[in-house]
Amino acid sequence: MPATEPAARTASAALPSSAPSRPVPADGAARTAVRALVVVAASFLLGGLTSYAQGFLPDAASPFANSSSGWTVLTVLLVAWFAGAPRARTWHAAVLGAASFVLLVLGYTVAADLRGFVYHPLLFGLVGVVAGPFVGVAAAWLRTQGVRAALATALLAGIGVGEGTYGLLTVAEHTGATYWVVAGVASLVLLAAMLARRVRGTWPVVVTVAGTAVVAGAFYSAYIWLGTVGSLG
Repeated sequence: MPATEPAARTASAALPSSAPSRPVPADGAARTAVRALVVVAASFLLGGLTSYAQGFLPDAASPFANSSSGWTVLTVLLVAWFAGAPRARTWHAAVLGAASFVLLVLGYTVAADLRGFVYHPLLFGLVGVVAGPFVGVAAAWLRTQGVRAALATALLAGIGVGEGTYGLLTVAEHTGATYWVVAGVASLVLLAAMLARRVRGTWPVVVTVAGTAVVAGAFYSAYIWLGTVGSLG
């Protein structure tokens, strides 16, 4: 009867539910902190590994362990992974970009010493402090769209194209051309993929393409100015 319906509903609501309770999600801040610690530890360990890798990588791939692009790639991969944390922020990526690059340098330095070689980390340590925040932010912004994605792509693709060009024109006769060609092509693939998937609109496209060319030219010129041959040790 209608008069008893509310009472029936009340009684039914009072009964314990048999539906399983939802698991309580882990604290976002804690997971973000854990990811940051993993980036810090992995950077130091991978930096040491790049020193040892010089002894076992095939000739075609050995420049990866003996060029700034190798550390840049590792920094980008680590910070991009960190950026997937629930509470990751742009300033976190900037700090971790610098920390990761510097720790890669320090890990390399320690491993080189253990192998009986002397390596002075000052130059590339300073490069990490100056350029690392930009690389870190770019790695995080690869997940975005529009102008941010355009700026991130221009920086990272430009670095790859710039060093690939430098390697081909300067050191390929000693190291072979394979690595430098792969670095350049991979950077162009990144450029094309971002244009196809995340960079939309005339202005962001112009920023991406022109910015890549500017960064590549600046990177090449900086290496010439520094008088290096892309070697870390």
